[in-house]
Amino acid sequence: MEIGVTLNNELEEKISEAFCIFDTHGDKYIDSRNVGNVLRFLGCVPTEKEVENVIKATDSVDYPGEIHLVRFMEHVSKLLMDRQMEPASSEKLLQAFELLDPENKKYLTKEYFGKLMAEDGEPFSAEELDAMWPVAIDPITGYIPYTFYINQLKHKPKIYDIAEVIKEELAQAEKEKGKKPQQTMLDLK
Repeated sequence: MEIGVTLNNELEEKISEAFCIFDTHGDKYIDSRNVGNVLRFLGCVPTEKEVENVIKATDSVDYPGEIHLVRFMEHVSKLLMDRQMEPASSEKLLQAFELLDPENKKYLTKEYFGKLMAEDGEPFSAEELDAMWPVAIDPITGYIPYTFYINQLKHKPKIYDIAEVIKEELAQAEKEKGKKPQQTMLDLK
């Protein structure tokens, strides 16, 4: 993809690809209101506070309310390498759903789950719920079979695995940079 910004690794490529989906003008800027969307598209699960922190750290000085790709990429790369905003494991999600299903029916109703998502914890907006239903609800039964839903959620690419590899590569490069070059026989003459 030609974006006019130097990408140094696969992590930056993934961040750039997600960012550019929301770059409606093609100028390497997005509206700050889309930061959460970009992060979620990457597979992150940020709280609203974390989204606000990313906006504060990357908001353009020249164009307040706009986020530039380079600044966003640098900041988010570090967050990903530190495994921030990482989704819960499948096991933890299953445990949470099982707590919500004391009768062990293996599903939740849309009404019950929607009420929980809209009222408890960090509440989902009506728009977020509307976006979730097509993935969560079984169109035949109208229920949310949560093991299927968990599998749907975990089908995203592993951005954190990519970030871990890049972090290790950067650490190795730093380590090698700090080493003294070995003396050769020519150096000794």
